[in-house]
Amino acid sequence: MTALAIPSNQFSTIVRFIGAATRFLMRTYFHCLSRLHPEGAQRQAERLFTTPPRHARRYPAVAAAQRLTILSEAGHLAVWQAGPENAPAVLLVHGWGGIGAQLGGFVPPLLAQGFRVVWLDLPGHGESDGRQTALPDMVRALQAVAATCGPFHAAIGHSIGAAAIALAMRGGLSLKRMVLIGAPASLSDYMRSFARLLGISSEVRERLRLGIERRYGSKLDELDRIEDLCRLETPALLFHDGEDRQVPFVHSQRIAGHLRRSQLVRTHGLGHYRIVRDASVIATTTRFIADAGARLPECIPELPLPAPLM
Repeated sequence: MTALAIPSNQFSTIVRFIGAATRFLMRTYFHCLSRLHPEGAQRQAERLFTTPPRHARRYPAVAAAQRLTILSEAGHLAVWQAGPENAPAVLLVHGWGGIGAQLGGFVPPLLAQGFRVVWLDLPGHGESDGRQTALPDMVRALQAVAATCGPFHAAIGHSIGAAAIALAMRGGLSLKRMVLIGAPASLSDYMRSFARLLGISSEVRERLRLGIERRYGSKLDELDRIEDLCRLETPALLFHDGEDRQVPFVHSQRIAGHLRRSQLVRTHGLGHYRIVRDASVIATTTRFIADAGARLPECIPELPLPAPLM
């Protein structure tokens, strides 16, 4: 079988294969396997669905960061923290296929504002335990980190990391600010897209759903109940790029519609990944976390680029 590349994105990233020929072969393979051996097709699809890629890029080490190992229900977690031990803490949570150091650009400005900053490699990612993982594992990991390194003043999450923060807050995690970047609104939507891309039958897609629910002890419909966010009074700042190909902009619109105290900032030209490294996004996030009354833009840049000719 031709090799495939699993995406470096959160659960909502659709698996991307190398080239049209490989995509055709993969769909043909799963289409045939769905008919001949539905159980085998379900097992292979579930493995793809729950196995994040290993992040190859390296990032500069943050000066004076302390490396911790925390035990969670999903195994041992690699955790780092920097800043004064008694300072208010900010948690950074990366996306699918990423590592905590991806959000390292947020660390220096937050430290300069007097915060302690904590970040981790999610289960199945980076230096943390495991190979297969899903959103419920990530929520349990955040709860374990909060119990050890919290309480947290704020949290910043990208992609599935943002979804994990929102779900953890629905489960009782206390924050005074939250920042959600490129957040997906529905795991069920992703699973349907994933099933269409692989070409698995409706029977195998249902087997996949039930297998995931059994494995993690959570129903997808319960995970997707974003209307529960309306109970939260935590001020929220959402960033989402208008041309995000992995998680469409409408996802953050849906989430913001259920958060009472939220502002959605639309970015232009940053996509799903560069958005977490953008200087304006980092600066706006820092202002929001440090100053409750800070004026925030509606767009970044405030005019889409290239600017229209006058």
